[in-house]
Amino acid sequence: MPLRDITDLEKLKKINAALVSRVERSMDQQGNAFSLFQTAISLENRVRTRTEELHSTLRRLEQSNIDLSAAKENAELANLSKTRFLAAASHDVLQPLNAAHLSVSALAEVQTSDEGRKLVRQVERSLETMEDLLRTLLDISKLDAGVVQPDIGDVSLETLFSSLRSDFLPVAEMKGLTLKFRPVNAVVRSDRTLLRRVLQNILSNALHYTRSGGVLVGTRHRGDTIRIDVADTGCGIPDDQREAVFEEFHRGTISTDAGLAGGGLGLGLAIVRRIAAALGHPVTFSSKVGHGTIFHIDVPVGIGATADAIASATDMERPRGYGLFGTKVLLVENDAEVLQAMTFLLERWQCLVRAATSTGEALDMLGDTDWVPDIIIADQHLDAGDLGTATIAEVRDYLGRAVPALIVTADGSEAVAKAARAAGIELMRKPLKPAQLRALLAHLLA
Repeated sequence: MPLRDITDLEKLKKINAALVSRVERSMDQQGNAFSLFQTAISLENRVRTRTEELHSTLRRLEQSNIDLSAAKENAELANLSKTRFLAAASHDVLQPLNAAHLSVSALAEVQTSDEGRKLVRQVERSLETMEDLLRTLLDISKLDAGVVQPDIGDVSLETLFSSLRSDFLPVAEMKGLTLKFRPVNAVVRSDRTLLRRVLQNILSNALHYTRSGGVLVGTRHRGDTIRIDVADTGCGIPDDQREAVFEEFHRGTISTDAGLAGGGLGLGLAIVRRIAAALGHPVTFSSKVGHGTIFHIDVPVGIGATADAIASATDMERPRGYGLFGTKVLLVENDAEVLQAMTFLLERWQCLVRAATSTGEALDMLGDTDWVPDIIIADQHLDAGDLGTATIAEVRDYLGRAVPALIVTADGSEAVAKAARAAGIELMRKPLKPAQLRALLAHLLA
């Protein structure tokens, strides 16, 4: 119906309202579309901004990783350089320290007064502390740098325990403590020197922190593993110090309360943890304050020679006496102070000494057919680039027999140890302990 034909006012109002409503809906739809368009543009901009920020963050992270990798490499190089420096420095420091040890030992033998002997003993203790600190710091440095390579083989526990008993029994007796090793007929797979160092440090700690009672060392078979237990009746380790005891320079705070004498460097168990990690031998402990501590070292069972065979061989090699009277010693040492101190000490032991500083001089000493050395003692690094192991080989070749020989060196490298073992030469590290030197000489000459 045409609009002009509508006369009803109410109808006209309804039509008008409907038209207005349609127009308004159309305007709302257009407004919503525009709003959505604006929102889409805004979101796109925000996504672009966030993407650029993410790319920037990733680039910074990549650069940080590169910087971290470079820093890690630099740190590793610095650590190796530190190890090489400490090795060189320790060799230079250990040389005069060795001369001091030998001179003080010789001085002790000529002292007649109690006061003189007391002063000599104080100097000896100071030198021993200095040596222990130097050696331990060097060992920690090498272990941290990963340059210590264990020489794994079959180790007789009975032989090892016998050696430790000999070293620590005088210490225990001096403190009025008992020290017992349960007999064991077993062979384990380990590095004999490093395993001995682990047990040595644990035993030293056990005796230090024990006031009464004593220390017991025993073993238990656990499948393919042998567990070595070192139990003491000492002051114990509090729960809040279970991890701290393995940290460098940590000394048990309970020792003062227990009335124990101070001392020690607080490095023994730090070395134990590092060596045990290098060997793959787990070290754990259980402890009760006021009652004592038991350390456990788990070592694989040996696969080679039996303990009986090793023990029998050891029995056959035990020295039959300790007399050095009249022993002819060819001493090859290029450090003048060490040479003088060593000569004086050996002569105090009634040895007949001929000294040389190089291979050539050593061979010249053999020109006298009436003088044939009973034993050769040589430093590893001699004048003119000569090596003690090579000097001993040439002397033996000249004499046509395997003269007992000993390398005495401040060089702690594994290369020197392997060269000595390969040539059947005993090895001692500087600074020397005169009592140990005398016992080893007697053993080699027996």
